[in-house]
Amino acid sequence: MYTLGVDIGSTTAKAVILENGERIVASSIIIATVGTSGVQNAVTEVLDKSGLRMEDMTAVVATGYGRQTYEQADYQISELSCHAIGAHFVFPDVHTVIDIGGQDAKVLSLNERGQLANFAMNDKCAAGTGRFLDVMASILNLKISDLEKEAAKATEPAQISSTCTVFAESEVISQLANGVKIPDVVAGICSSVASRVASLVRRVGVQEKVCMTGGVAQNGGVRLALEKELGVPILYDDKAQLMGALGASLYAFNKENKKNNT
Repeated sequence: MYTLGVDIGSTTAKAVILENGERIVASSIIIATVGTSGVQNAVTEVLDKSGLRMEDMTAVVATGYGRQTYEQADYQISELSCHAIGAHFVFPDVHTVIDIGGQDAKVLSLNERGQLANFAMNDKCAAGTGRFLDVMASILNLKISDLEKEAAKATEPAQISSTCTVFAESEVISQLANGVKIPDVVAGICSSVASRVASLVRRVGVQEKVCMTGGVAQNGGVRLALEKELGVPILYDDKAQLMGALGASLYAFNKENKKNNT
């Protein structure tokens, strides 16, 4: 049985095909905003990689910010549930999931069976999200992928105290004008994101083990800063950005498998 999970985020579209709910056959990540051809491009790419057709999919599940826009889905499921399912699949012992996406940050608390028990979300402000990092990288004339390397060079991390992206932008420019080195500014930016997300985690409660999902999970500077803020190790897998799509594909398999068994 093949199932397809599609995660339509605010800045990227992801797709995962699973075989029998166990093996990832193929995956794709396309940078695109909601309402564009990005989701179809992600689906086309994952099908091309797998050598399969849409007709081979037993079920298709859409999740994420733009899940209502994908008409080919058999089911549409909250990204909260899908990240919980995906994280539990990759890390069966995880109880706290930190998901930092392009436009929001979410913290999920999972029970012993990997089911969502509680959550907290920041979707009202770009601070503490991937968008915040995009803006800061642009100011510093860096690529997002450069932030981790620069943060590792820091000797005296700068203090970025503003809680608003616009004010933080002015603060970073002032730091640079005062001669603060770029690595120290980058380390301060990573710590600023970690501080905002840590406050969400504490609202839910820190229950080990802890993992990160979403695109920002790939930034080692933010992960390290979060570990310091929370005082616990944070698990990371290179499928972190695919976790929502993986959870959607798993949901599709479980749904169809249950139907077949009854």
